[in-house]
Amino acid sequence: MIGEAGLTPAVLKEIDIALKSHELIKIRVLGDDRTARGALIGKIGAALDASPVQHIGKILVMFRARPESAEPKPAPGRGRKPKFRPKRHFQNK
Repeated sequence: MIGEAGLTPAVLKEIDIALKSHELIKIRVLGDDRTARGALIGKIGAALDASPVQHIGKILVMFRARPESAEPKPAPGRGRKPKFRPKRHFQNK
């Protein structure tokens, strides 16, 4: 969300973080000036190397492809799942 202060470095940083994790994001602009909102989408695109997708009312939609990583990260977890053991596994010996 871009508020009364406009496009600050902190807002650009948050938009960059969102684009890194989601690729396609919506940004709400809290201003009534239509031309200013049109200029914002261009500034964001130029600053973050993102492509404007859509501008409808006070919503801006931006896209930036996620860079391909060399090796995929393993899924987080605690290791292998233990084998299923019946309730009375000690009696089956």
